[in-house]
Amino acid sequence: MQTAGIGAWHGSEYFAPLMLVMSGQEKRMMVHSLGEIADALIVWPTDDGAEYIAAVKTCLDAIQGNISAMAARTALIRAAKEAGIPVIAAVH
Repeated sequence: MQTAGIGAWHGSEYFAPLMLVMSGQEKRMMVHSLGEIADALIVWPTDDGAEYIAAVKTCLDAIQGNISAMAARTALIRAAKEAGIPVIAAVH
């Protein structure tokens, strides 16, 4: 398992991209990396869901290098499902 490490988390360990379609302004957000997961969670439309809180914790663990960015990606998908945010996954 490759982990990001605290010094290089923003641009490391790219994965199959996701597109989040946020409601309201039809805002679309592409997520390719751990840094972009963090960015998405900062502008998340709600902050009270159990999956959202789990995604934030998972993202922090990945930033610290304790788990992979793929685990954070999976947590983000679960949080999006909980919040009713459509996710479009690209296939390589």
